[in-house]
Amino acid sequence: MTEKTVKGPQSYFPSIEKKYGRPVADWLELIRSSPLTRHMELVAWLKSEHGLGHGHANALVAHTLAEGR
Repeated sequence: MTEKTVKGPQSYFPSIEKKYGRPVADWLELIRSSPLTRHMELVAWLKSEHGLGHGHANALVAHTLAEGR
């Protein structure tokens, strides 16, 4: 029995859900629906408007943009 270690932005997802009480899918949809398009604009928006920490906001934005929004 081998477990695959989650790496990259997704490794933050369990702690994001635990800390902010919302499923990651909600955050990803929120980012996709934002009129902002640049990585750091989205990170700053999540931090200022939604109270996320920098690392959590960065992980969500990186994952969303890598998927092609």
